[in-house]
Amino acid sequence: MSSLVVETRLAKVQWVTIAEDTLTVDLSDGRTISVPLSWYPRLLHGTPEERNHWRLIGQGEGIHWPDLDEDISVDNLILGKPSGESQHSFKKWQESRTSRSAASSV
Repeated sequence: MSSLVVETRLAKVQWVTIAEDTLTVDLSDGRTISVPLSWYPRLLHGTPEERNHWRLIGQGEGIHWPDLDEDISVDNLILGKPSGESQHSFKKWQESRTSRSAASSV
């Protein structure tokens, strides 16, 4: 019996680019991975400023967006795994943004 092992520990994030509908991540091993922004609803619903405010975590093992409370690992990008956030959690997050936005405009 054979098994497939995917080595992801060698790849680190070098740069992140977010277009209107795509997240693109350049990795240290030369690969560039592009995934639909719809895979990450918090990024999809974030403002351009929030999307562009990111930092590396774990020495490039992942990406963190502090304004959106979103983390994405290189492993999940390489394996093609979209966000695992539940609809309930996402809805709660959206509601907190709406109420925060309404309070700041008063």
